[in-house]
Amino acid sequence: MAQAQQTRESSALSSCEAYFEKVNSRKKLPQPLQETLTTAFARIPVSSFPQVPAGKVIEIQADTTVADAVKVLSDCNILSAPVINPDAATSMNWRERYLGIIDYSAIVLWVLETAEVAAVALSASTATAVGLGAGAVGALGALAVSVTGPAAVAGLTVAAVGAAVAGGVAADQASGGDAPAAADNLGKEFYKVILQEEPFKSTTVKSIVKSYRWAPFIPVATDSSMLSVLLLLSKYRLRNVPVIEPGNPEIQNYITQSAVVGGLEGCKGRDWFDCIAARPISDMGLPFMSSNKIISIQNDDLVLEAFKRMRDNHVGGLPVVEGPSKKIVGNVSIRDIRHLLLKPELFSNFRQLTVEDFISTVVSTGQEIGRVTTPITCKVDSTLGSVIQSLATKRVHRIYIVDENEVTGVITLRDVISCFIFEPPNFFDNYFGFSVKEMLNK
Repeated sequence: MAQAQQTRESSALSSCEAYFEKVNSRKKLPQPLQETLTTAFARIPVSSFPQVPAGKVIEIQADTTVADAVKVLSDCNILSAPVINPDAATSMNWRERYLGIIDYSAIVLWVLETAEVAAVALSASTATAVGLGAGAVGALGALAVSVTGPAAVAGLTVAAVGAAVAGGVAADQASGGDAPAAADNLGKEFYKVILQEEPFKSTTVKSIVKSYRWAPFIPVATDSSMLSVLLLLSKYRLRNVPVIEPGNPEIQNYITQSAVVGGLEGCKGRDWFDCIAARPISDMGLPFMSSNKIISIQNDDLVLEAFKRMRDNHVGGLPVVEGPSKKIVGNVSIRDIRHLLLKPELFSNFRQLTVEDFISTVVSTGQEIGRVTTPITCKVDSTLGSVIQSLATKRVHRIYIVDENEVTGVITLRDVISCFIFEPPNFFDNYFGFSVKEMLNK
């Protein structure tokens, strides 16, 4: 177990190192300019970064249900929020006060796995007749339906899995009725289970925030440097960084990749920014991902397949393409999972719902017009400044490089931030006093 954990930690950090090495090897910025920028960011305190809208960080209580958490994220138009431990609300230690961060990525992981387990539970019509308690057969159930991931230990699916086994899932599997196959036959019953019946109805944020964690909770102090934040948001793949004032456990600010790129857009007119922004993206080595590595989804593929690809490839969005020429026709992002949960009456056949039909349904409700349907694109000779402007003003997280409507590259918020900095030797070990490995794998 310990060896497996060490392997995962080493792999994650190696990936971060490889990404940043590629970034810096491909940038064509003069070394003195790169060093000047990095030094400047190292001198800017985090406290100088603009506050979140209304000056109040949105937080979610750990005992909030997942369904209610989705509503909060959607209503506040945010992708994630810190999770407060109600049992330590008065603690002065942020490690006790906050359990982590809930975001759409964690919710997607939970929904996909819950869908399969719920499907098997629904097929167990004779569960109660067997006379076995759900708790007694929960572990066996997890093995029987091949649920070996977080759901097997999170506690939220024990009753469903147990009931499934008690109802004779083994016989269903023998005839091809395993979890994925059963899930394919789900329709309105899925929503009845996940939104109206136990244990899914009462599943809380606390139940999934650890088991389905997409990224660690790593705060910085108000007197930290912006360089530390930029490195966390770029090299180390975090999408948000909470800011905590020394001696005060409450989160004072919440810096996201989007906010940073928006801040860069606000630097237009300053000599250092204009000098870099005027350069073509090729001078920055963009795109960092080769065309044969691009993950896309056909418009006639199932929308759940899109979310599965995001989960499996650890990405937040996919270009929607059409036909063998792979002409780009749309975009689907991980936050779109909220439409499935908030508007179940629109997606009763969600297991058979194609990406194209999903997008059309969302547009027909008047939500996300322009953001879901129209992909934001640029050309290979576009300037970095134009890319930053598109990302900031359109409030999107990625822009697709196209050549005659075919996607040849992707530029993300992470990529843009990486263009402006490099990491001085041993920066994190010296700056924080403990290793990046310990931070990112806590």
